[in-house]
Amino acid sequence: MSVCCMQGMVPYLPELIPHLIQCLCDKKALVRSIACWTLSRYAHWVVSQPPDSYLKPLMTELLKRILDGNKRVQEAACSAFATLEEEACTELVPYLSFILDTLVFAFGKYQHKNLLILYDAIGTLADSVGHHLNQPEYIQKLMPPLIAKWNELKDEDKDLFPLLECLSSVATALQSGFLPYCEPVYQRCVTLVQKTLAQAMMYNQHPDQYEAPDKDFMIVALDLLSGLAEGLGGHVEQLVARSNIMTLLFQCMQDTMPEVRQSSFALLGDLTKACFLHVKPCIAEFMPILGLNLNPEFISVCNNATWAIGEISMQMGAEMQPYVGMVLPHLVEIINRPNTPKTLLENTAITIGRLGYVCPQEVAPQLQQFIRPWCTSLRNIRDNEEKDSAFRGICVMIGVNPAGVVQDFIFFCDAVASWVNPNDDLRDMFYKILHGFKDQVGEENWQQFSEQFPPLLKERLSACYGV
Repeated sequence: MSVCCMQGMVPYLPELIPHLIQCLCDKKALVRSIACWTLSRYAHWVVSQPPDSYLKPLMTELLKRILDGNKRVQEAACSAFATLEEEACTELVPYLSFILDTLVFAFGKYQHKNLLILYDAIGTLADSVGHHLNQPEYIQKLMPPLIAKWNELKDEDKDLFPLLECLSSVATALQSGFLPYCEPVYQRCVTLVQKTLAQAMMYNQHPDQYEAPDKDFMIVALDLLSGLAEGLGGHVEQLVARSNIMTLLFQCMQDTMPEVRQSSFALLGDLTKACFLHVKPCIAEFMPILGLNLNPEFISVCNNATWAIGEISMQMGAEMQPYVGMVLPHLVEIINRPNTPKTLLENTAITIGRLGYVCPQEVAPQLQQFIRPWCTSLRNIRDNEEKDSAFRGICVMIGVNPAGVVQDFIFFCDAVASWVNPNDDLRDMFYKILHGFKDQVGEENWQQFSEQFPPLLKERLSACYGV
């Protein structure tokens, strides 16, 4: 209710919130737990005020409730705190020490069901504060109880799922701070994948004698390996070198279950960025599988496969050439499909751009087939390195096949204008293409052409590129 009536509530919140915070100490457990829930609905407003007014008192009381004697209150407080973390993000950094003390204390206190919610609160904290968690004092508080639970749980215990998810967020946030813990965590994930694959094979061969495995073990393990690769970057190389993860990944990428493939392609992309030297020998085997998974029927699988192809292209360079034919037709089809979800369109556009950057001769002849949807799907994304490499690719392709962009040049202009500050060399590429086109058509035709521009676009191009 509070979302739609929020505006009407705002004038009362300065009085209401302190009252609700007082309710957190009520004698009745039910009142305490409902107060947790109600306050979580106003987290967004609380965070938008000066921290000392509401955020600090709310956080202080919620953390006390996380240690409440009543299990239902513990549960409500933990969930409410996770919501607050998502809203507050780095606003929580000054209080990290205090927050971790409470969460770690709860570890010793909580029973099974609430432990799972506690893992979620810790994972969300890591996602919200990111690298700010990478301080020796925080790591010393947080890691020992997590690793103790990790060692306690058997490989067959489903409680591993939330713990693996939590560690995945923690590893990504801690980056190099996770190094002392990475080896046993890495090894165990590889073991979980290997065991699940073996069990699946036995089951497929003798369904009457063996049980079907729970593939969630494998999915969550692959996701945690992704978190390690992302967090540790190049440091993950020695771990990969000493394991058979690439062989296992080859099997996971062909699994019948879409969620397994989805996590496999995410890991492939992360390993490509972190330690390509181990991925490269497998490319000839991996690329056909990636091509087969460019099927928008499974959006997330398709999305991750597309992203991985883009990352591989950037590492392979011109050696990507033999594989362009396997993937490009699918990517062009996806970008032209009606009702394709926004993220998939953006990822597809970036990957087409990256392919064109490393193999312009192979991709540029198709320019006319994708330039318009390409421009419209990338005009709304923020400047970042993926967008940068994609636009370099488009500029190189326009150089190879200028005729391919002529009919849709206004869309290209619009996409260029969406950059806030491109790198100098990319800006030069834009400048040359815009002026080249203007010189080609002549002053008079350019005037007529630019008359169609919305005023804002005209201003930006004139101010940034002098056309």
